[in-house]
Amino acid sequence: MTAPRSSSTADELRGAGLRVTAARVALLETVRVGDHLGVEAIASGVRDRVGHISVQAVYEALHALTAAGLIRRIEPAGSPARFEGRVGDNHHHVVCRSCGVVADVDCGVGDAPCLTAAESHGFAIDEAEVIYWGLCPDCSSSPGSSALASAAPSS
Repeated sequence: MTAPRSSSTADELRGAGLRVTAARVALLETVRVGDHLGVEAIASGVRDRVGHISVQAVYEALHALTAAGLIRRIEPAGSPARFEGRVGDNHHHVVCRSCGVVADVDCGVGDAPCLTAAESHGFAIDEAEVIYWGLCPDCSSSPGSSALASAAPSS
């Protein structure tokens, strides 16, 4: 995947009603070219692009970009928050119990099968969040992987 052009990224920020700063442009681009990055990895990527930025400033920008719908925050049980640039669809995630790697998983079949709950309790459901757990290919081929496969995620 190639990095988005900064001018279109700036236009997206403006379109979302956000002030355009070099740090926000760098942060949005870092999240979009990354793979379910944590805050420290995002901060490092932003620093590589624009120089110094505090972790607090990264958290504030992540909050603003998430609230604007430009990025998505996911929080697998027992893991710190991660951020991704894939928004606007109802995809899910698979997480490795051993190394913590995260990958996207599209909904099964049909228009929106993931939005049909057995019981809605009167809610107007507009999104579903599913996390599948298992072992990634690298971890499943390592010694001792069978014990990890049966472990439950911590909550």
